Amino acid sequence: MSHVTLVEIQPGEFEFRLPDIGEGVVEGEIVKWLVGEGDSVSEDQPVVEIMTDKATVEIPSPKAGTIRKRCWQEGQICPVGQALIVIGGAAAAAPAASVPAAVAAGNGAGGPAPAAPAVVAPASRPAGERALAAPATRKLARELGVDLHVVPGTGPHGRVTRDDVTAFVGRGAQAPTVTPAPAPATPSGVATPPGSAAPAAAEERRPLRGLRRKIAEKMVQSAFTAPHVTTFDEVDLTALVALRQRIKARAEAQGVKLSYMPFFIKAVVAALKQFPAFNASLDDATQEIVVKREYHIGFAAATDNGLLVPVIKHADRKSLLEVARDMAGLAERTRAGKASADELTGSTFTVSNVGSIGGLFATPIINHPEVAILGVNKLQKRPVVQADGTIEARDMMYLGLSFDHRVADGAEAVQFLNHVIALLQDPEVLLLAL
Repeated sequence: MSHVTLVEIQPGEFEFRLPDIGEGVVEGEIVKWLVGEGDSVSEDQPVVEIMTDKATVEIPSPKAGTIRKRCWQEGQICPVGQALIVIGGAAAAAPAASVPAAVAAGNGAGGPAPAAPAVVAPASRPAGERALAAPATRKLARELGVDLHVVPGTGPHGRVTRDDVTAFVGRGAQAPTVTPAPAPATPSGVATPPGSAAPAAAEERRPLRGLRRKIAEKMVQSAFTAPHVTTFDEVDLTALVALRQRIKARAEAQGVKLSYMPFFIKAVVAALKQFPAFNASLDDATQEIVVKREYHIGFAAATDNGLLVPVIKHADRKSLLEVARDMAGLAERTRAGKASADELTGSTFTVSNVGSIGGLFATPIINHPEVAILGVNKLQKRPVVQADGTIEARDMMYLGLSFDHRVADGAEAVQFLNHVIALLQDPEVLLLAL
């Protein structure tokens, strides 16, 4: 996008350009301004949230001063090296806190210090001022029903920490009472009577920004670059359900909550070794299929801001419990917004589990530039006709494998999926392959 304005730099002003964030990043989206024009900032105070292809980061001010100009609007893309803000003048010094005369007189006379005032709920921040807090702190505040706007921050630059939130709740502090706004006027100029619902808007428009826009861009890139084909099959997980039930207590004794996903990941790794075309990418520039010799398995993780794909690096070298432990840690850091760029990139194959929230069928979109993705769906008991003609209730699941038809053909995809299914249906063989 084009630059918002051309800013003429005055004497004594400083033009702060978007620095090189590393990891091959060449540009970033302005997600959220943390300061306004005219605001005073201190050195290292976060001024803006920037989203890159790798992660969302807060960019701090390199010096103290006053924000004279924000050079981009929220939602615009700023290239690395372009002016981000213009900082002018030194920041105004904060006025010294006044000392009540009675206290000063009492201390000056050598009398006892006055009793500390009782802790009360702090006043809210000025209107429009954003509370600085990490994503994990914001999530905790939401879970506890706390408005960060009224929590005093003890971190750098007034940042609200997790301890601040829990201390605020522990004091029993409540958010200030908000005076209701006057009832909206009707077209005739008469206020809507109390208790009457205002007419609902016919639609709501939300800007496509931040992580949602990155997801949209990547999905479009994948859908319109790789010709997708999806093959479906079902797997009988009755034996795996029984095995997990037998060993999950041992896993918990080692501090690991064992879900079904680590079994799927290990089965996928074993199948990738047999069918390496699915652990690959296609280099469009050179028209070469790049077969990967490392097995970095991504798994889809839903967050408050959208879907991210943390990556279990070298999944082939890790035990079942190590994969489970890595998954738990990665998922927690991703949802808290603390996952590093390295933890969110570099996957060679992805497993997407929609069954955990009840999806029976799904056609997953390939995580470009990978070649394939496995969709794991809902596990449910269904009547199944056995070889001897009897009908049994079995633990069944549908699987969907989407693949890039430029790199692999349908027959090979079915064979790959059959290999995964065979290992899952006979998990003891899977354990021998670990």
